[in-house]
Amino acid sequence: MPDVLKPIPLLNLFEQYESIKSEVDAAISDVIKSSSFVGGDQIRFFEDEFARYCDARACVGVANGTDALYLTLRAMGIGSGDEVITVSHTFIATAEAISLTGAKPVFIDIKEDTMLMDPALIETAVTKKTKAIIPVHLYGQTCDMDAILHIARRHNLKVIEDSAQAHGAYWKDKRAGSMGDAGCFSFYPGKNLGAFGDAGGIVSQDAELIESIRTLANHGSFEKYTHLMEGVNSRLDNLQAAVLRVKLKRLDAWNERRRSHAQFYMERLTNSGLELQTVASGAVPVWHQFVVRVDDPNRLRHQLEQQKVGTGIHYPIPLHEQPAYKHLGITAGSLPVTERVARRVLSLPVYPELEVSDLERVVRAIGPSVSYAISST
Repeated sequence: MPDVLKPIPLLNLFEQYESIKSEVDAAISDVIKSSSFVGGDQIRFFEDEFARYCDARACVGVANGTDALYLTLRAMGIGSGDEVITVSHTFIATAEAISLTGAKPVFIDIKEDTMLMDPALIETAVTKKTKAIIPVHLYGQTCDMDAILHIARRHNLKVIEDSAQAHGAYWKDKRAGSMGDAGCFSFYPGKNLGAFGDAGGIVSQDAELIESIRTLANHGSFEKYTHLMEGVNSRLDNLQAAVLRVKLKRLDAWNERRRSHAQFYMERLTNSGLELQTVASGAVPVWHQFVVRVDDPNRLRHQLEQQKVGTGIHYPIPLHEQPAYKHLGITAGSLPVTERVARRVLSLPVYPELEVSDLERVVRAIGPSVSYAISST
């Protein structure tokens, strides 16, 4: 019988669980035995540990990454009539959180090489209504925070780092999330630090801001049945916090594995005809995704599927082209780099549990046949 190829998925969460099964199971069992599901020690411990990990003064856990952004904006007083500058090449949660406050997302273009916010375009988008900037540390690489913070200070704007894909990444010697007024994280299961369901968190050097967010996330209450404002129900639960504590201890090692895998791809795919992401000087990425660009990503995706190699596309339709944002009236061609990148991206497997033999298979599956993919731009 011919050899059957083992599938290499884009992500394998069960394999990660298997590597930490005994500790995770024990942590979950302890929470169940305590019967402390909403609130509890595990949340407080995780918040303290994650704040230290991010080199931040304080952390609050919330229900998901979208709420992390939304609650941060609300706690900063951003709402109806305000504008927030961000990028269109990201998951909808970034802009969705802005819209949910009543504010308007204002999209600027990205840099071709890093596929991250282009700081040179920020000031062209600033108006009297602008209140904040949300740089997105996409694919695990930090934006140019020096440039962004310099512009923000000049215009008295808040900076909220969307760090949903950048747990543990650095800009120079500073952790993602620690540089702006706040850093917002998603702990969705597939993230570098993922829970066993939806979860999120916010870190900041401003402890008062964190307490304001905590109050908003708990029905506007700091003590039972006393409500300072109308808030929402968005709390990190004790079970998820327990799981995250187990994983947090391993995050740096897992990120180092991702860096090693990314380096392997960088070396092996240099002459493949694929366009590789540039790592900016000063950035230390954690490679949430390893994204290549190709003129016909669906063709390459099909080619890899034939060899049982999983891929993803992050993200095929820019936010300004989404039906949900048609009302903004942004015309095609307004964000040319974003539009070009979105039509060419393809994500390859880079999760920590991959072995070198798996990476070699991915490279072999790509082969020399992607010469047609070299961009003319």
